Amino acid sequence: MAVSGSLRHDLHHRGQRLTPQRQRVLDLFERIGGGHHLSAEDVHLQLLRADNKVSLATVYRTLRLLSSMDLLRELELPEGSRRFELATAEDHDHHHLVCAVCGRTEEFENPLVVKAGVEAAAEHGFRLLSSSLTVRGLCGACAFTAVDQGLE
Repeated sequence: MAVSGSLRHDLHHRGQRLTPQRQRVLDLFERIGGGHHLSAEDVHLQLLRADNKVSLATVYRTLRLLSSMDLLRELELPEGSRRFELATAEDHDHHHLVCAVCGRTEEFENPLVVKAGVEAAAEHGFRLLSSSLTVRGLCGACAFTAVDQGLE
């Protein structure tokens, strides 16, 4: 893949190697494309299903490393879990809807959110570099289940 040469070079400068496990994790994200949010467990399961032997601990370390290299974006959810997505040049002002029950994550863009960020930054003497908003709620399926069970 095109990123491999650059990744190999960047890792070498950090005193690390491009291991087959690191390449497989990055390949997975490149294959599914931007906008897909996977937990470390999701990545591990998908690699195992593809007959790629890799430990969960290696997946966690690889996700942290690729995030630190800005190849992946890390989304920290309010309940402490994390999801990862492929970093792209145009994703600096996108936002997320996250289901508080099942963790389903959807992206959205809204110029009013960015405008509010620009205004708040200026009001406090900042210059906005990027904005990210996480909105928690219930997806349709979980909301339906909650109503069905009399929880709402």
